[in-house]
Amino acid sequence: MMKFFIILLVLVTGFLGWTLFNPQKNKISSLPIVPTGSEKVEEIQEITTSEIPQQTTIVEGLDTPWAIAFLPDQGMLVTERPGRVRLVDKNGKLQVSPVATLEKVKEIGEGGLLGIALHPDFSSNGFVYLYYTYSGEENDTFNRVVRMIYKDGKLIDEKIIVDKIPGNSNHNGGRITFGPDKFLYITTGDAQNSSQAQDRYSLAGKILRVTDDGKPASNNPFNNLVYSFGHRNPQGLAWDSLGRLWSTEHGRSGIQSGLDELNLIESGKNYGWPTIQGDQTQVGMITPIIHSGPNATWAPAGAAFIGNSVFFGGLRGQTLYEAVLEGEKVTLKEHFKGEFGRIREVIKGQDGMLYITTSNQDGRGIPNLGDDKIIKVNPNKL
Repeated sequence: MMKFFIILLVLVTGFLGWTLFNPQKNKISSLPIVPTGSEKVEEIQEITTSEIPQQTTIVEGLDTPWAIAFLPDQGMLVTERPGRVRLVDKNGKLQVSPVATLEKVKEIGEGGLLGIALHPDFSSNGFVYLYYTYSGEENDTFNRVVRMIYKDGKLIDEKIIVDKIPGNSNHNGGRITFGPDKFLYITTGDAQNSSQAQDRYSLAGKILRVTDDGKPASNNPFNNLVYSFGHRNPQGLAWDSLGRLWSTEHGRSGIQSGLDELNLIESGKNYGWPTIQGDQTQVGMITPIIHSGPNATWAPAGAAFIGNSVFFGGLRGQTLYEAVLEGEKVTLKEHFKGEFGRIREVIKGQDGMLYITTSNQDGRGIPNLGDDKIIKVNPNKL
């Protein structure tokens, strides 16, 4: 009997050993080993993105899409400037009916329904934030930030949290996003009145920082909503891996257009508009990290960091720009120049891809077949 059990034990042990180490029978053993150290993220990204094309059109037939917010299930909420919020499900299908149509939105010039952001605790509270242009009591133009609740595929219960931001047909800013500190950052334009940008107590020409219910964030430099000032028309916000805030900003327009900016934003700093532009300097004012020069126009919008590169859209420039940061050196690269027309939103998705929107239906572009679109871009193939 003892001999029988010994023989049985040998047979079982041999079978298990063969099963565990035979790659044809055990698929787990054939999976790649996860590397350790700094190469881990890069190698995993290469494995997961190598088969994704350089560009893929996700959605067509939108009307001036301005901003994208990604839902936890990898769907998207997309603002259209006339006042609609659209849903693109996780499979890339555009829902026919808007999840919201905001009747108070005033589409005028560059104004309308602009930015969108999800609360950091969206999964538990359903809060969605929107920035839009509207008419005041005397038909004057303002902008505001509202909070709504996303429930059962609809946005409901609009609540105003920041109101009466000066507005105009142009220079309305409009980008909103929550920072690593869980405060809401809001870009505002000078509303075509450049003197407002230097007034630290005006909401125009600023980057604002507020709590999730619209109150001044703790440690704001002027004990109000203002985080930085001296801005003309910033339309992009993004944080790098060091937690630093960057912004894209429109420079002068008209016959002397140009001097668009990429700025490194710090609390309480004055970014110079309209007193200085380009490489000009003045005590107490900050010059841009890079600018487009006096003879070129990016008209930059959107911003997203991947690695040490900040990507941003070009409206008039009709380009996806990439500013590569290497210490104090900045190298500007251009992608898809003229291929898609005007590019507005640039945002990083949960999958590590870039998502960009065209803006050829905004009255300043030449619509292409299928415009406006959301396009997924594989940054590893640029």
